[in-house]
Amino acid sequence: SQERSDTLVLFGATGDLAHKKIFPALYQMVAKGTLAEPVIGVAFDPWELPKLVDRARDGIVTALGGIDDMVFAKLASQLRYVSGDYRDSATFEKLRTALGPAQHPLHYMAVPPTMFETVVQGLEQSGTARGARLM
Repeated sequence: SQERSDTLVLFGATGDLAHKKIFPALYQMVAKGTLAEPVIGVAFDPWELPKLVDRARDGIVTALGGIDDMVFAKLASQLRYVSGDYRDSATFEKLRTALGPAQHPLHYMAVPPTMFETVVQGLEQSGTARGARLM
């Protein structure tokens, strides 16, 4: 059996799938106490973390019709953001730094299927695929 994932890496963090489905699901996991791990969003958009937090909040409110500020504050405190091109090795170096001590990240692909191979190659070449799961 594989170790429990210790960080969620969300590729495509600024996209529609993350906005409409993934952030609301992560919020519900925090509310239930089943998500305590860091969540690192990775996307091409040159955003800072506060913009990702605002987009997550908007997606949650839209999907669920409201928000508990304490639950959202907990989720927001777990969020990190790495901006960069998936074809650029520097993006994966920034991700490796953001992962810190994580040993078993879960890499979630909320990107077009045409980008899967590019992302997987970047993960392998940077060493961030070691000990990881890929969804």
